Amino acid sequence: MSNQPINQSLKDQDFAFKPELKFSEDSQGLKFIEINNTLATAKIALQGAHVMQWQPKAAKQPVLWLSNNARYMQGRSIRGGVPICWPWFGAHPTDSSYCPHGFARVMPWHLIDADTLQNGATRLVLKIIDTPVAKKQLSYPYTLTLTATIGEILRLELATTNLGNQPFMVGEGYHTYFEVSDVENVRVTGLENCIFADKIMNYERSVQHGTLKFNNEFDKVYLNTSGDCLIEDKGYGRAIRVAKSGSDTTVVWTPWADKAHQMGDIGNGDEWRKMICVESVNAMENSVMISPNQTHVLTAEYSLEEL
Repeated sequence: MSNQPINQSLKDQDFAFKPELKFSEDSQGLKFIEINNTLATAKIALQGAHVMQWQPKAAKQPVLWLSNNARYMQGRSIRGGVPICWPWFGAHPTDSSYCPHGFARVMPWHLIDADTLQNGATRLVLKIIDTPVAKKQLSYPYTLTLTATIGEILRLELATTNLGNQPFMVGEGYHTYFEVSDVENVRVTGLENCIFADKIMNYERSVQHGTLKFNNEFDKVYLNTSGDCLIEDKGYGRAIRVAKSGSDTTVVWTPWADKAHQMGDIGNGDEWRKMICVESVNAMENSVMISPNQTHVLTAEYSLEEL
């Protein structure tokens, strides 16, 4: 297919050759792509190239958590799914007025390619639109694309290419919200013996002993780790495998009741109990330096396993 942006009008007839794709626009002007193929369903917001929903056809429950109170507004992030953090993770290193976790998740993107793979999965390629707001926050010349493959496995590939003549550094991540039966009854494996910085304790560092269990607010940055994580959820009778490459940091977060109830877009009542964030990231000393004319790719794959 052509590498030119697909017609931005997002009219259904423009995509008659892709019956598994449906395009829509809401009253706020936000545009969405819905995917319904033989293997899975998904929904992507073009603001932020944000994968909001993904569920294999064989799964009884959604895999991604999406808040019932999520805000659908121009220039505001959507609470849930897979927000893209880029070109910094957390607060901007020098200017706190800039959007936390970078601008990629609130900028417009466009679809530049779409195809169906032999196994029935749908592959979409989206590219960020370089707006004046983005130029103000990152002056380096670059391209940023997300390749999303939607099937029994959700595969995301975020590719940053340095088009300039000087190296530049990025922090990045998939701030992924996973749906669970109850966060207090799940455990996360794969981070044993890793060094972490505890955000709640002013980034105090320690070593993880044993599997992760949750009975209070939890916000830890695990450094120098590239292995898989498994979210074991006996309530749903499944485990979610989080595999990754091009990532040396994993962040695990749950806000718990007090903090969740202070966040207007995280849902009513105890909705926070239904989610856990396990994030494939490059942050802190694991931020990535990209040389001129080089491309760095951050990849994550999400899949289900029976317990």
